[in-house]
Amino acid sequence: MNAGTATRLSRSVCPYCGTGCGVLIEHDGKQILGVRGDPEHPANFGQLCSKGMTLAQTVHGPGRAVVPLHRVADDDWLEASWDQSLGQIATRWAEIYRDRGPQALAFYVSGQLPTEDYYVANKLAKGFLGTNHIDTNSRLCMASAVTGYKRSLGMDSVPCSYEDLELTDCLFIVGANVAYAHPIIFRRIEAARAKRPDLRIIVVDPRRTATASIADLFLPILPGTDVALFHGILHLLIWNDRLDAEFIQQHTQGWQELKQRVQEYTPQRVAEICQIAEADLQQAAEMFASSPSVLSLWCQGLNQSAHGTDNNVTLINLHLATGQIGRPGAGPFSLTGQPNAMGGRETGGMPALLPGHREVANAEHRADIADIWGIDALYPQPGLTAVPMYQALERGDLAAIWITCTNPVLSLPDRQQIERALHNAEQVVLQESYLDGETMPFADWVLPAASWGEREALVTNSERRVSHLQAAIPAPGCARPDWQIFCDFAQALGAALDRLQVALPDQRDVSWQRRAARMFSFADTASIYAEYQRCTVGRDLDISGLQLATLITQGPQQWPFPAGAKTGQKRLYADGVFPTSSGRAQFHAPAHVGVAEEIDARYPLRLTTGRLRDQWHSMARTGRAASLFASAEEAFLHIHPRDARQFSVEDGELIRVESRRGASIYRTRIDDTLQRGLLFAPMHFGRRHAPAALCNTVTLPAIDPYSGEPEFKHAAVRIHAIALPWEAAVLLEDSAGEASRLLRELAQDFAYASITPLVSAQHPATLLRVAAKQAPDPSVAQRWDAALSLLGADTLLYEDPRNGFSKRLRIHDGRLNALRLWGGLQTLDWLRQLVLDGTEVEPFRLALLAPRVPANLASWERSRGICACKGVDEKTILHAIANGASSLEGIMQACGAGTECGSCKPEIQQLLQHRFAEAS
Repeated sequence: MNAGTATRLSRSVCPYCGTGCGVLIEHDGKQILGVRGDPEHPANFGQLCSKGMTLAQTVHGPGRAVVPLHRVADDDWLEASWDQSLGQIATRWAEIYRDRGPQALAFYVSGQLPTEDYYVANKLAKGFLGTNHIDTNSRLCMASAVTGYKRSLGMDSVPCSYEDLELTDCLFIVGANVAYAHPIIFRRIEAARAKRPDLRIIVVDPRRTATASIADLFLPILPGTDVALFHGILHLLIWNDRLDAEFIQQHTQGWQELKQRVQEYTPQRVAEICQIAEADLQQAAEMFASSPSVLSLWCQGLNQSAHGTDNNVTLINLHLATGQIGRPGAGPFSLTGQPNAMGGRETGGMPALLPGHREVANAEHRADIADIWGIDALYPQPGLTAVPMYQALERGDLAAIWITCTNPVLSLPDRQQIERALHNAEQVVLQESYLDGETMPFADWVLPAASWGEREALVTNSERRVSHLQAAIPAPGCARPDWQIFCDFAQALGAALDRLQVALPDQRDVSWQRRAARMFSFADTASIYAEYQRCTVGRDLDISGLQLATLITQGPQQWPFPAGAKTGQKRLYADGVFPTSSGRAQFHAPAHVGVAEEIDARYPLRLTTGRLRDQWHSMARTGRAASLFASAEEAFLHIHPRDARQFSVEDGELIRVESRRGASIYRTRIDDTLQRGLLFAPMHFGRRHAPAALCNTVTLPAIDPYSGEPEFKHAAVRIHAIALPWEAAVLLEDSAGEASRLLRELAQDFAYASITPLVSAQHPATLLRVAAKQAPDPSVAQRWDAALSLLGADTLLYEDPRNGFSKRLRIHDGRLNALRLWGGLQTLDWLRQLVLDGTEVEPFRLALLAPRVPANLASWERSRGICACKGVDEKTILHAIANGASSLEGIMQACGAGTECGSCKPEIQQLLQHRFAEAS
């Protein structure tokens, strides 16, 4: 920043998980210069995780969408103006509307969209066009929680608050690696335990995750057995007379059917189904029963299942049977996966929903919204959810799809089917902030959207808390807020429909253009919010009293916040009255049915997928921050040591994972936190960083019958070592972050590749590693060298044709700043450290060309990063332990790890536990 330039602060909210952490953006009005946690925001009180702390690194630089693009060939894009783009898209959509009707058109949006974007998109689809085919990628993470709440409690209303984390006596954490997926919530849990050591914590997960490090009781159940576990706990509560009979009698219905069902789930049977000790099941039931207050936390482990709704309702059964709801420290609390998945649900951004928690299938609800939108009627049939939507696109039942702020080719199950669907579509519009996502090659148009920090916005977090986000800087190029793009498209579409003389659906307007002008006359966020407020009046999420000015001046507020209220409501259902037709909560009694695809002799292993601590979703944003790769430079497949021995797999070896749908290639990581027979793959990596390791190549499109959520958490697979003995690598100093695209092009023809940004305070770089069955033709190396500018006078060349090995190095100002290794990587780790450290290489210039690191030179040994904030790796922490640091505090003092955001603390604890276990 130039001297004298004033630094300003703008209040915002982190755009990652649904915790909703407040962020202060430091900027000069043109560039975001830094971020820090907002100490006044009640979600985080100033704390940020490793991802949030690097937000400033993700906004600027190459790869942003800045102008509309039209694809004219496979990889040939032409720039266009907004008028040209929206005009041509509108003409095609108008033709489809005329020829096939609105039900041939679909939208697929995102839980990252702010509330006003969701509202306008929903109004465009359902109100203007008349199609209910609008779904969101929240379908992939929160849909089962939504249907669980609605079926059990009557409405999609999370009854708890973050404050309950400090007030509860027992935390029941099921299918949620909170330490990774919601690190700041985990910080609050750690602080609550430190303040109240008698706080009891149960963790249920097939993997012994970082979250399990704080558990008093850990239950490593078999994947897909959650219903049996919850029924088994309830069986014991009934047997031991530990129920709240008065609450059951006065505030619930369906008890007798549930009581009869759980009689079948004896402790012995449940222990066998879940493959846990019967004594542990007994202990879990006792801890639940004897705690004055119990708070359940869950996330994708319960939701991402072909019976995710059953998982949710049977967990909620436990709270209803014990009266553990509607009071401090108690209740079923689902953790939201995306920053505004809650806001999307509130505004009706799903195919069966309408704004204000209304239902498409409810005639009265349709009439309410039709009146607010000024139209005669809404289409009465709910639209398609995500997986069936893309299946319909492949069949040709849908002709065009508008994809906004999401990456379905990477994130939806059965990737091959999604690609076929997009190939088959007559038109695909992609509205995005970042280029080069896996979906972009299938788009006909790419429209540039403003991103985080570049526009005013509203979002709702996991505890029903609405926050206002200030714009800090202008969007790059001609990017626009998503809601504005939708409004502008509505105007263009109205004109196109009039040109084609398409009949209006009612007589309220004289033309489609007049209809568009009336319905989409929004000037700003405030005008959209004012209309949306009308949709909430009298509903469970009533925010008619929550003015935008209140959010700006008084900070985030929880709903409901009706007219006349002075504050929002911390907890729901304190009076025992539920928003059902009877006013009572509903017990449900599903049977345990297991996973959708069971293992067998051909596919004997279980694969589960999930999040990493330092990455988020498809890495469009986090993939731009090199420090976030330190803990996982490649897409590793985690495997239990005994399984590795059984299948003859070595740590770090490349293996092929196959399912009935496809195959991926991963580098292995031996991991004894897994149960035997279970593999774990991260969900984030795509073609930009690991082209062969897309996990949804092997997942299956089985979906929950109520929620439509896919079963990401289990697929039957087999593995075998894949012989790719030939290796090559490129390392380029990359301070501008522009090398990745070039390296992706070089990697295209190789069976395995990984592309990794490497962090360095002074000399950041990007690393490409490839592997193949045999050496390519030598001309490939020559093409690489030409593309990498490694043919000049400043390069050194070493060749060993007999062994098929060669090395090119570029030296500038006495430093190594680029290299290409061909046929062997024995010196890669040492050379990469020379690049990152900016070491003067003249003293060992000849050693640079050696095929191996000379014995008299210290070889740097690569070590997995643990603390992204301080740059501390595993080797440094183990060295501190060896030198006497026997506690978390001791390690923090010795090397600084864990002293910033604290996201790495659970992993440090795991390293301590492993070392002490080995010593004993």
